[in-house]
Amino acid sequence: MVDISILVLLSILALIIGVILGILIYFSLPIFRAKEATKKAAKLIKDAEIKADHIVKNAQLDAKQTVYELKQEADKEIKERKQEVNTFENKLYNREQSIDRRDQALMQKEKNLEEKIDLQQKRMKEIERKEEVLQLKLDSIIHELEKVSGMSSQEAKTEILNRVEAKLSKEIANLIKNREQEAKEQAQTIANEILGMTLNRYAQDFVTERTVSVVNLPSDEMKGRIIGREGRNIRSLEQALGVDLIIDDTPEVITVSCFDPIRRETAKRTLEILLKDGRIQPSRIEEVAAKVKSELGEIMHKAGQEAAFRLGLGNIHPELLDLVGRLKFRTSYGQNAYDHSIEVAKLCGIMAAEMGIDQNMAKRAGLLHDVGKAIDFEMEGSHVELGARYARKYNEPDVVLNAIESHHGDTEIKYVISHLVIAADTLSAARPGARSETLETYVKRLEQLENICKSYEGVAQSYAMQSGREVRIMVVPDKVDDATAVKLARDIKDRIEAEMTYPGQIKVSVIREYRAIETAK
Repeated sequence: MVDISILVLLSILALIIGVILGILIYFSLPIFRAKEATKKAAKLIKDAEIKADHIVKNAQLDAKQTVYELKQEADKEIKERKQEVNTFENKLYNREQSIDRRDQALMQKEKNLEEKIDLQQKRMKEIERKEEVLQLKLDSIIHELEKVSGMSSQEAKTEILNRVEAKLSKEIANLIKNREQEAKEQAQTIANEILGMTLNRYAQDFVTERTVSVVNLPSDEMKGRIIGREGRNIRSLEQALGVDLIIDDTPEVITVSCFDPIRRETAKRTLEILLKDGRIQPSRIEEVAAKVKSELGEIMHKAGQEAAFRLGLGNIHPELLDLVGRLKFRTSYGQNAYDHSIEVAKLCGIMAAEMGIDQNMAKRAGLLHDVGKAIDFEMEGSHVELGARYARKYNEPDVVLNAIESHHGDTEIKYVISHLVIAADTLSAARPGARSETLETYVKRLEQLENICKSYEGVAQSYAMQSGREVRIMVVPDKVDDATAVKLARDIKDRIEAEMTYPGQIKVSVIREYRAIETAK
C-alpha cells in the first residue's frame, strides 16, 4: 500500500512538473521567435541600407553624367550661336561696305549728272538762240516768196497738200485694188487646191434610201396570215409599230410606209422575224416588237461608238453618241445621215490637216453638225436648233456649237472650223449619187424660188444659195427703203411657204445697199 501511494505521489508530481515545464515552454517560445524576427529585421534593414546606398551612388553618377551631357550640348549650342552671330556680323559688315560703295558711286553719278545738266542747259540756250536767228531768216525768206508768188504761206501749204493728196489717193486706191485682187486669186487658188485634194483623198459609195421599206414574203398566202381574222393582226402590227402596212396586188411583197425611219426599220425587222417564226398573233407581235426595239437601241448605241472609233474621237458624251447612232436610220434627200456625218467629219479632218489647225476638233464638229436630225421628227424645232441644244447640254466646245448653229447660215461664223464644216457638208451633199433629188427637179425648184423673188417691184436680182436653203435678194435702193425691205422679206417668206414644197428651211435675205459710181475718162 505504501508503494502504491508513493507511485501515485510520484505520478502526480511528475504531472505537475510536466505541466509547469509546458507552461514555461509555451511562454518562452514567443521570446525565442521575437529574437529570431529581430535578427531577420536587422538583416533586412542592413541589406536595404546597402541597396539604398548603391541606388544613391548610381543616381549621383547618372546625374553627373546628365549634367555633363547637358553642359556639352549647351556649349555646342553656344558655339553654334556664336558662329551664326559672327556670320551675321560679317554679312552686315559686307552689306555696310557695299552700301558705302553704292553711296559713293551715286554721289559720283549725281555729280556727273549735274555737270551734264549744266552742259545741256548751255547747249539749249545756244540752240534757242540759233533757232531765233533761223526763224528770222525763214520769216524773211517766206515774206520774199509771198511777194514773188502772190500767195500766202497757208494758201501755198494747202495747195501743195491738195496736189499730194490727189496723187497719192490714186496710187493708194490702185494699190489696194491690186492687193485685193491678188488676195482673192490666191485665196481661190488655195481653196480649190485644198478641196480638190480632199475629194481625191476621200471616196465613199452612196446608198440612197426611201421613205418606204419592202418586206419579201415566202408566198402570197402569208398576206392573209398577216391580215388575220377580221384584220386583227394587221391592226396589232400598225398599233404596236406605228407604221402603215400596204398590202396590194404586188406578188409576195408587203410595203412598210412611215416618215420615221426608226419605226420603219423596227416594223421591217419585226415582220421578218414573224414570217420566219410563223406565229403571227397579237401577243406574239407585241413581244417581237418590244424585242426588236431593244435590239435597235443597242445597234444604234454601237453605231455611235463605232463612228467615234473610226474617227479617233474620244470624250464624247454617250447620249450624243446614241444620237449619232440614230442617224444610221435617218435619211435626207435619200442620203443616209449617218454616213453623211462620218464623211463630213473625214473631209473636215483632211482640210484641217492641210491648213494646220486642230484636226480632231474639226472631225468632232463635222460628226455632230447634223446630230439634230436624229430627233427632229420627234421634237419641235429645226435640226440646227435641236443639235445645238443637245450639244450645249452635254458641254461640247464653243467651236462645235458654232459649227452646228452656222452650217446653214443661221448664225454668224466665228471659227475657221465652221467654214470647213460648211464646205464639207456641201461637198458631201453635192457629190453625184449622194442625194436622190433629180437635176431637173432641183433646177426647177431653184428657178421657182428666184422667180418668186423677182416678181416683186424694186427687186434687181435674186440668187438661190446653198442648194436652195437660202435666197438673197438685191433691191434697188431708190425704190426700196429699209422699212420696205423688212416687209418685202416677210412677204416673200409667206409666198414661198404658200406656193412651194421644199425640205428643211429657206432663209430669205433682202440686201439693200447704195453705190456711188463714177467713170474716169
